[in-house]
Amino acid sequence: MSDDRTISVYDERAAEYAELVTGSLANGEEADFLAFTTRLPENGTVLDLGCGPGHWAARFRDAGYRVAALDASQKMADAARTTHRIEVTVTGFEALDAEAVFDGIWAYFSLLHVPRAELAVHLSSIHRALTQGGTLCLAMKLGENEGRDELGRFYAYYSEAELRRQLEGAGFTLLGSRRGTGKGLAGTHEEFVVLTAHA
Repeated sequence: MSDDRTISVYDERAAEYAELVTGSLANGEEADFLAFTTRLPENGTVLDLGCGPGHWAARFRDAGYRVAALDASQKMADAARTTHRIEVTVTGFEALDAEAVFDGIWAYFSLLHVPRAELAVHLSSIHRALTQGGTLCLAMKLGENEGRDELGRFYAYYSEAELRRQLEGAGFTLLGSRRGTGKGLAGTHEEFVVLTAHA
């Protein structure tokens, strides 16, 4: 993510966002975590791509995985360090240039901030960064087109079929999917899909 306006919203509302996402697990989130981690090797390496305040990165670390975390918001990185002792690389998704490094990449409601025209490039980078057979968890909001929400954040929306095609085009094999509805920082309820795939 390199959209300055979106990053600014997360910087300004980092504490509010952290409180929103670090409460009790929403329905289905535990299933997403298990669908992802059951495919990881013991002591495997996980990248939390767009880690926000670090709550998932901390969960992976506490479960025994080696964790790297990346986020474009400095305030989110500060929150991750302060609250969870997670060190975050502050940069956009385009900085991911690793090759066969991670056993799993957790892109949980993060890549929805990149333009539709760029998603294929990011998925290819993720595929390249995973070890052979490595696992991706991709959570995205459902819909069409792209634009800004009430807070000014940029979003790109997809159908589940579109996302499946994008994953296949990047070389992934789909393992499973889950749909749900949730309320985010803007206070609106929106449909989403969580896809688990392997490289």
